[in-house]
Amino acid sequence: MTRRLLPHPLLTTLLIVVWCLLINDITLGTVVFGAILGLLIPMATRAYWPDRPRIRNPLRLVSYLGLVIWDIIVANVQVAMIVLFKRNADMAPNWVVIPLELRTPEAITMLAGTITLTPGTVSADLSADGRALLVHALDAPDPDAVRDDIKSRYERRLKEIFE
Repeated sequence: MTRRLLPHPLLTTLLIVVWCLLINDITLGTVVFGAILGLLIPMATRAYWPDRPRIRNPLRLVSYLGLVIWDIIVANVQVAMIVLFKRNADMAPNWVVIPLELRTPEAITMLAGTITLTPGTVSADLSADGRALLVHALDAPDPDAVRDDIKSRYERRLKEIFE
């Protein structure tokens, strides 16, 4: 019964929080309406989520989100410095292929989203077999270093969280 009403409890909680942030007011009515949305949206989309993603270690997920937020802040400063002070001729944009050890679609999606959210990098494509991710880096004189950084900083942590 609980699984039927709350097929995705984290999504429900996230929807309530996002609704309150969008309204920019925390009143009883806002929270109640957010809870209604948080219950109805996951129930309406339940058919599209046949297998609920397993999060093996939720605390690691929280630390991962903190790391990503920090990296976004640092990358914003780095991209601003590149845009303001680096000549186009001195930039080294590169395509980087990231071989993936991740196998779950949720973990791969989270990795691709993390890469895209971090300024200066964009995940562009996933190989047909799901074993490699194509990433464009704004300034990467050493593409191998970018690959190794993504694998050690993000993929390793996501593997601990999801697999």
